[in-house]
Parts: sequence; C-alpha cells; structure tokens
Amino acid sequence: MRTSPGRDVMQPVTAHVTGSWLPGRDRGARRSSSAVLACQEQPVECRAADPLPDQHHRSAGVTRPPGHRYFWMIATMALPPPDPEFVLRGTAAPVHTLHFSCRSQEPEFPILFSGSANGLVQIWNLKTHRVDKTLDGHGGKSVYWVETIRGRDELLSQGRDQKICLWDLAEGRSMVTDSVSMDSVGFCRCSLLKMAQDRWLIAMPADDPDEVQVLELPSKTSVCTLKPEAGAKLGMPMCLKLWQPGFGACPFLMAGYEDGSVILWNLSMGKMLSRLACHQEPVMSLDFDSEKAKGVSGSSEKVLSVWSLDEQQNLKVHKTHELINSGISDVTIRQDRKILATAGWDYRIRIFGWKKMKPLAVLDFHTATVHCVSFSDHSRPSERLLAAGSKDHRISIWSLYNQT
Repeated sequence: MRTSPGRDVMQPVTAHVTGSWLPGRDRGARRSSSAVLACQEQPVECRAADPLPDQHHRSAGVTRPPGHRYFWMIATMALPPPDPEFVLRGTAAPVHTLHFSCRSQEPEFPILFSGSANGLVQIWNLKTHRVDKTLDGHGGKSVYWVETIRGRDELLSQGRDQKICLWDLAEGRSMVTDSVSMDSVGFCRCSLLKMAQDRWLIAMPADDPDEVQVLELPSKTSVCTLKPEAGAKLGMPMCLKLWQPGFGACPFLMAGYEDGSVILWNLSMGKMLSRLACHQEPVMSLDFDSEKAKGVSGSSEKVLSVWSLDEQQNLKVHKTHELINSGISDVTIRQDRKILATAGWDYRIRIFGWKKMKPLAVLDFHTATVHCVSFSDHSRPSERLLAAGSKDHRISIWSLYNQT
C-alpha cells in the first residue's frame, strides 16, 4: 500500500485488550512475545497494571499462577488499510461515473458500467475483470452519469455533448434508441426515480442556468420546471437527488447549488419547501436517506455537512465533519444505510459509519483525484462491493464492512 509524507493514516478501528502474566520479580519479561496472551473476545476497558477481572480471566482460559502478577493494557491498534479486491484497467481516460448491476440471477454475472472522459461507456464483467462491451455515443465528450432501467437491458448515459442517450442492451444489442437534448454545459448529473412499472422520473439541469427540469420517461413529458424565487441568487444546480417517502407517495427533489445551498423541492407543486445554507462553496455532491430523513453533502471545502429533514419539511444542519484535506467529488450512502463513502480530491476514499459519522477507513490507493464512488446492489450482504473511479484511469474494487 502506497504511503506519502504528510498524509493522514487510517484511524484505529478497535481497541483490543492484551494481557500478559509475568513473575512479579521479573517485570521486564513482559516485552517478550512468548509471555503475551492476547484476549480478543471483547474489547474491555482496563487500566495498565489492573488485575484481570474474574469473568474475563475465565473466558480467556487463564489459570492464575501463584505468586505472579498480571499486567493488562489496552493496545490501540491502527490496522493497515486493506488493498482493493481487484483493479480494473483499460479505460484509457479519467473515470467520471460508475453504476453496478448485480441483482440478476445465474447464469447472469455481475457487471459494472463506467463512463469516462473520452466519451465511452464500458461494461465490465466482474467475474473476468474485463470489458465485455464498449458503447460510443457521445462523440468523444466526457460521460459523467450512467444508470440502468429495466434491469440491465436498457441504460441511460449523460455526456458533455449535452445529450442523454437511451441504450438498448437486450440480447447483445448496443444501440441508441432515443435521446434527450440539454442546453446545460455544467457537470450536474441527472437523477432517476422509478415511480411505477415502466415509468420513471428524471431530473436534469434546465435551459436556464439556475433551473431544474423534471421529465417522465419513456414519454419524455415535462412534469415541472423548478425555478428559484426572484433574487435568490442560487447559481447553477450542481447535484440532484430524486426521492419519495414511500412507493406511490409524492416525489421530492434534493438539489445542491453553486452558492452552497441545499434545497428541498416538492415536484407536485413545483415549489421550494426549504433552503439550507450548509456550505460556503458549491455543493459538489449529495445523497439522502429517506428512511432516516437525513442527508449528507460535500463541497470543495474541508467539511462534510450532515443535515436532517423535520416533520414540518424544514432542513436543518445535523452536524459537520471536518476533513484533513479539501475537496469532495462524490458521496454515496450504501443501500443498507450502515456506511457511506466519499471520493476525494486528495486521491483518497473515506468510509464513515452513517449513524454517527464515525470515521472507519481511509483508502489510499489512487494516484490522482477520485471522481466517483458507487456501492453494488448485490442481494447478499457478504457480496457487497465498493467501486471508485479516478483521474488515474483506474477503477478500484473494494470489499468493506459487508458482514453487517
């Protein structure tokens, strides 16, 4: 694992209690590895030189030798960060977006879609670790959002050519069957929400720089255009997240803006419900947990902002987490709502516990900015993966905290 001067290391994951029985007349022998007994059943709060409590004494299988003393101490062990499960190479360009499709049953195999700065979408076979197919539909312009619909038979891709393409991938095909034109020249990724069988909503930047347009698919019918109030001075929308409290309920949109605000929109009314100024710089990425009514956002600052939505539909800052280095390209919450991952400008991936924002791991593998992170949609928790795409042309695949 690569290390660099001045970079923070992975924080301690747990504290193990380590005990050693030693003759009272020869305390210096405690440095000998042969005299150390590790007890890792449960972390226990003990002070150095405390006697081993009876219950832990028995559970560890220790017999107290007469005339000997016990020395117990907490060893706070900074475990080294893991290596990737594997690395995908061959994009030949910076990777800007990733999306898994892993729920299909055998004989189907898990796949990963990637979109790159060279305008290509690549479909990776996660069993062979190779590209099965390459899609070229954006005229060499960067692809920065991909999403599947109808399983893996159809794919949406958004590119800097100001176009959203619909791909037919069924039965080995790879053709663009439809497209939506956009006038926006920013980097705001679209957001997709399934409303019913064969019916989706897609949110995208609108023609006017500060507006968001919502369409119904596949009809491409306009649902609403979300316009800020006069004088709001939000700037351009930078990131979008469609969601609904329950299936069939009224849909909402969380949007992050250039001025650092996060806004909650009601799509049925086309109305702004709440505005929260949670960053001093543009909001680069956000994600929202509709079950916990809590979201997280990152910007070019050294801060992750966690905010919540109360019963009156008001956004409030829940807490902030300060980072060592500035710049978050992407943030995503895993489907089980246990952990979240961030993609950093400092080349790192950070993992946090979602409940309390406890730092769990810093993954230092890439040699350039990490642009995107994505969790897999495996049905079995033990198979869950995390993918990260970087400016260094590589996609790293990780298996982390997947036994919960």
